[in-house]
Amino acid sequence: MKKNWEKATICVQGGYSPKIGEPRVLPIYQSTTYKYDDPDKLANIFDLKEEGHMYSRISNPTVASFEEKINQLEGGVGALATSSGQSAITIAILNICEQGQHILATSTLYGGTYTLLSTTLKRYGIEVTFVEPSLDVDEILTYAKSNTKAFFVETIGNPALNVLDFEKYSAIAKILDIPLIVDNTFPTPYLCQPLKYGANIVVHSATKYIDGHANNIGGIIVDGGNFNWDNGKYPELTEPDESYHGIRYYEQFKEKAYITKARSQLLRDIGCVLSPFNAFMLNVGTETLHLRMERHSENALKLAEYLKEHEKVSWVNYPKLKENPDYELSEKYLPLGGSGILTFGIKGGKNAAKKFMTNLNLVSLVVHLGDARTSVLHPASTTHRQLSIKDLKKSGISEDMIRVSVGIEDISDIIDDFDKALSLI
Repeated sequence: MKKNWEKATICVQGGYSPKIGEPRVLPIYQSTTYKYDDPDKLANIFDLKEEGHMYSRISNPTVASFEEKINQLEGGVGALATSSGQSAITIAILNICEQGQHILATSTLYGGTYTLLSTTLKRYGIEVTFVEPSLDVDEILTYAKSNTKAFFVETIGNPALNVLDFEKYSAIAKILDIPLIVDNTFPTPYLCQPLKYGANIVVHSATKYIDGHANNIGGIIVDGGNFNWDNGKYPELTEPDESYHGIRYYEQFKEKAYITKARSQLLRDIGCVLSPFNAFMLNVGTETLHLRMERHSENALKLAEYLKEHEKVSWVNYPKLKENPDYELSEKYLPLGGSGILTFGIKGGKNAAKKFMTNLNLVSLVVHLGDARTSVLHPASTTHRQLSIKDLKKSGISEDMIRVSVGIEDISDIIDDFDKALSLI
């Protein structure tokens, strides 16, 4: 497989390379198990001495091809697909963090992620400290502890749309000698490759733009292979794993230690597996990722420019608006586009926002984003409903905020629908 393809080519042809006489299109290997003739070979696969598929809870050829495509797009050393974005985040953290330990995270995270970190992981004895993204390096460092194991961030905050200052956060991670875990769902690897900017682990909700059609749920973790796990802080990777014949992951797998442990230990035990069918569909979605992200970004900017001039709109937030406080960061880290999400507020507050959403015709009210179809949502009463008023403010969410996932329809039709809905308020 050629390794120096451009991202658009990887979207279409990466991850799967058929041999003579094999299917040109990635097949669905709908099988739980795999046939072997040599007991020793199968034993070696179980011992991680040889590569191969033994059971589809661990790996599957269709899933593996999808994993490799995303891995190539992100520029990592290996990837692990999961049943959802939430399961990808959970495994990414549990792979290196356990009871009595601590992680840092930015406060402007997706509501489901915020709850996972603040509530569910807390029940398992993992403490999380949320920090305001705009704080300077020295102040953020004061929140770190001797048992801090990772820093979790989003490339573009959901739904605050703050763009991550990779230079600052990768520097913080290096000072603390901990990995920077980046949720890259909003930009996708087509618009941004966090590993190039100092990230160590990348996660995605593949349910969103990677799928692109609201058909499949899935997640994925990509290992950058660029963190030194042998620094004394990660015995999970350097000391023997008694559940796997005493294997030492870093000693045996070096740069692939993290992703190998995630698969052979956590995916094995937790079982949040991506099905072959979903992997097949996610792979099909990825084949047009480059085209869709260009159109999503183009449409979102045009809609943002329209809204900021409308007399009934009080504010608009989109990273590629020149007056946006994160415009320079978006130019630096998102040169191909700002993705398809924008937020705005309507004069009249929450009640006006509700009226606007009920007036829409083409655009739908759905709990989703990253779809080919344009949709809206009121985060304060839906995706972030579980947050307190104080935490909503920390997450950058106001009562009047409407989140728009701008689709790939003709922009004139999207703007026309918004215009008619606003006129009825």
